[in-house]
Amino acid sequence: MSRTEDVLAHLQRLGMSGYEAKAYVALVAAGRPVNGYEVAKRSGVPRSTVYETLGKLVTRGAAFELRGAGDATDYLPLPPDALLDRLRREFDGSVGVLREALPAVAAAPEPHMIHNLRDGAALLARAGDVLAGARRDLFLSLWPQEAGRLGADVRAAAGRGVDVSLMTFGAGGGDLPGDVHEHRYSAPEAVLQDLGYRLIVVVGDRREAVVGGFGDDGVAWGIYTADPAVALMAAEYVRQDIALQILAERVGAAELNRLFATDPGLLRLLGRRPAQ
Repeated sequence: MSRTEDVLAHLQRLGMSGYEAKAYVALVAAGRPVNGYEVAKRSGVPRSTVYETLGKLVTRGAAFELRGAGDATDYLPLPPDALLDRLRREFDGSVGVLREALPAVAAAPEPHMIHNLRDGAALLARAGDVLAGARRDLFLSLWPQEAGRLGADVRAAAGRGVDVSLMTFGAGGGDLPGDVHEHRYSAPEAVLQDLGYRLIVVVGDRREAVVGGFGDDGVAWGIYTADPAVALMAAEYVRQDIALQILAERVGAAELNRLFATDPGLLRLLGRRPAQ
């Protein structure tokens, strides 16, 4: 995507129509007052709609009319810095109003909401929502690829005073804040071979969670849940995994291997039988 295309896309995200964005960019690029015909030529906006489009820019305050001799009308843009300041004020004002008004009209949420996340972008976006909404604690299990994508949100949460407990599969989480543990028992390669995908768990305040997986083939799946029982189970999964890593560091991996190979209770949980 070119820089101009990027600018047009973001102007549309901030409320301009496609034609309005093109006309405004053409006015800015001209560097002098221009008439509607020239705007149409520079922007690609059809001549049949260019004056209507310029009128909308004038109405929203993004452009100004300059009346010349006779019926001639030229147009000047609101300078980009001024436009961005105005858009920010309008956006912040709308957010402030909606913060109070939306809860008043919203229906009560479904008590145990769970919904599917169909791809990696949706999975990471929803995980970012959970990270942004946490106020007390976070329990995370992340691989380096996903830790890199979510790192800024984790740091922001820690900056708010949220207590972060993180299990990372590999060295990718070493620069993240909180109580960080690297998964060494078993090795990440063995876990990946056993599961066949990178499992991620993000739990906020033990009340909402995102759980999903990323495959090497690019396929991703997941769920978001606000069911407190499921969120608690996901948090306990991370807590138990961290506890196992701490135990392995204290007593040694060899002793844990021996227990997992001989203890009847552990063997039963693993679906194995004692060696004869």
